[in-house]
Amino acid sequence: MRSSLASGVRRREIWAWAMFDFANSGYTTVIITAVFNAYFVAVVAEGKPWGTLAWTSTLAVSYALVILTAPLIGAYADATARKKRLLLFSTLGCVACTAALALAGPGALALTVLFLVLSNFCFGTGENLIAAFLPELARDDALGRVSGWGWGLGYIGGLVSLGACLAYVSWAQAQGQTAAQFVPVCVLITALLFAIASTPTFLLLKERSQPQPASEQGAWARFSRTLRDAGRYRDLMRFLACTVCYQAGIAAVISLAAIYADQVMGFSTQDTLMLIFIVNITASLGAVAFGWLQDRIGHRPTLALTLLGWLAMVGMIWLASGPALFWAAANIAGLCMGASQSAGRAIVGLLAPPTRLGEFFGLWGQAVKLSAILGPMTYGLANWLSGGDHRLAMLITGSYFVLGLLLLASVRLERGRRAALAS
Repeated sequence: MRSSLASGVRRREIWAWAMFDFANSGYTTVIITAVFNAYFVAVVAEGKPWGTLAWTSTLAVSYALVILTAPLIGAYADATARKKRLLLFSTLGCVACTAALALAGPGALALTVLFLVLSNFCFGTGENLIAAFLPELARDDALGRVSGWGWGLGYIGGLVSLGACLAYVSWAQAQGQTAAQFVPVCVLITALLFAIASTPTFLLLKERSQPQPASEQGAWARFSRTLRDAGRYRDLMRFLACTVCYQAGIAAVISLAAIYADQVMGFSTQDTLMLIFIVNITASLGAVAFGWLQDRIGHRPTLALTLLGWLAMVGMIWLASGPALFWAAANIAGLCMGASQSAGRAIVGLLAPPTRLGEFFGLWGQAVKLSAILGPMTYGLANWLSGGDHRLAMLITGSYFVLGLLLLASVRLERGRRAALAS
């Protein structure tokens, strides 16, 4: 492990950095993927035909806020050397607003939408900031491995939160409780675990960046310069376009998985929780294994392999009429999910100038959040316009992986790394 670390970085610091992935994965697993999304459609939206579109639209608003602010927040963090402080603020905001989602229920649509938007905005901001630490912690030839360790530990964190919720739901259902009673408790469990598990990050992770001269501390001026110089970073820009496409497909799968399982496959809440629990195990294994593979065969071939896996998964879900094929497809998605997200973060770390990590990971965050609008909205609109055909909506969403593969073929990582180091 030590041979993978940058000079002066200690093992406990890598663990503390990866623990943030562990901590925040409970939010995406429980709130976005496994529990709260289906609860939003069935209980908060009271099963109305527009429920799925309301869910995807709410997420779209939160992602739009991240798109508008991410590069500016990143540029400010670089200029003032305050990545860690801003990470703390975003974490506190996400924990508080997640806990407030316990108030969600029938007749509380506006309140639920408000706290969902705020919690997801804070989550997305923190996700960008923690990623900006990666190039400071790992050597260039180990970015894939170290990124994979973080994603792998992150999925274990998702398992912990999901496992705690699954245990509570099993007990609550045995007591005759309804979703309106046990889902708010699951939300509080998720917020508490996020707060506890992220504590090592703020105790042990160091802020290594140095404040820039006062004349260069204007966040808007720094971001404007990046836009003017975009042509110098054409491989990064091409990769960000690629990211928008393939992450759109991933975002649709993540945010609609529980809804698809409920509406198409007839899964109960407990069945869905168990499915996501198992998928998180395969995702953790995929992140670690493919992270190692990235540093052996290269980032681009590894990412291409995972995108082919995503296409296979979409085809299997479209064909699935029973639980066996659906379970197989879900586990392929798990393997590809950890791998593709880990690979994307490592590639941006390779292509970003060393003195502007927060800003460029903010651009990456913009791309990811734009995809998180496009993918679920495409699914939601396709589902609505087709009269509730979830299978067709999933098939249409799969086209994003094809576009991602085509754009990835135009990216040259060696050229992009030279451009980053020359900045």
